[in-house]
Amino acid sequence: MRSEMWESGQAQARVRDRFGAVLTASVSVMAVEAVIGAIALMVWGQAQESPGLPYSPLGVLVLLVMAPFMAAAGAVLGALLSIGAVMPLVAVAGRLGRRLSGHQAWWWVPAVAAAGTALPALAVAVLAEAGVLAGLGGWLTATAALTVTALVARRLLLPDRPRLSGVAMFGRVALYGTLAVVTAGMVAGIALYAGIGYEPPRLSTEQVTGTWADGKGGTLVLTADGKATATHVETFDVDDSFEPVVHKCTGVGTWEYDPGAGPWTQEVEVSLEDCPMDAWEVLGTPEHPKLFVYIGDPDSWDLYILQRRLEGP
Repeated sequence: MRSEMWESGQAQARVRDRFGAVLTASVSVMAVEAVIGAIALMVWGQAQESPGLPYSPLGVLVLLVMAPFMAAAGAVLGALLSIGAVMPLVAVAGRLGRRLSGHQAWWWVPAVAAAGTALPALAVAVLAEAGVLAGLGGWLTATAALTVTALVARRLLLPDRPRLSGVAMFGRVALYGTLAVVTAGMVAGIALYAGIGYEPPRLSTEQVTGTWADGKGGTLVLTADGKATATHVETFDVDDSFEPVVHKCTGVGTWEYDPGAGPWTQEVEVSLEDCPMDAWEVLGTPEHPKLFVYIGDPDSWDLYILQRRLEGP
């Protein structure tokens, strides 16, 4: 009787050890994937058309203070995903492999992951009103992230492989994960250095001259002799609660183009009578340049944009 109880206790201990090892490996891999994903998202953001937001020491300080809490929340989320998604994926892939092909094959894992993420990815794409390519990219990304995590977890459950403890598996993930993160960072740095990042078009006085419109009836006409004419162009103040207040500006005045020290610092300064107006900055592409000012706090990313109106024949 005691022997049976001892063997039962040993079996339960092995199950707990294996569960802990799989959970540790799964959460560790997800942490590495999150860092690589953040690097990829940063590169993608640098490649998109966006204003160069001012450096905010307060924002960096808040990020540093929140980092431990974000890491703890990430660990909890990783554990929930491991239990709710990764472990069931490994179990279903193994069962399908044994039942349909007579043995466990690794390629059942990506197949089941692709099937399991298809509907959630489709739902997210529809709710976010994303395009077909964006939806497909999100589905493939989710499938790849789940597949890699599940394959690492599956390694701990294979009967013909040497058993690894959670600590040993964590060490391997930390080593190879660090190499992967460093490699991703180097590739991102090379890509940005090679010019993949977005940069506003470098304009000239001649290119600034013309009619700029906001698409809502507001126009700003800048002539070659330095004259500016605004018609229902929006300008912005802030009220006592720091909310933006919109004014419609109509008037005449002068303008001047300041090339600055580079594409990010060029400005178009417009001076109108009884109508204070911030200096316009540059966005867009060489073929379709834009002028913009911030609406309220620059950190809000709210922009008021004028686009160059193409002149007819």
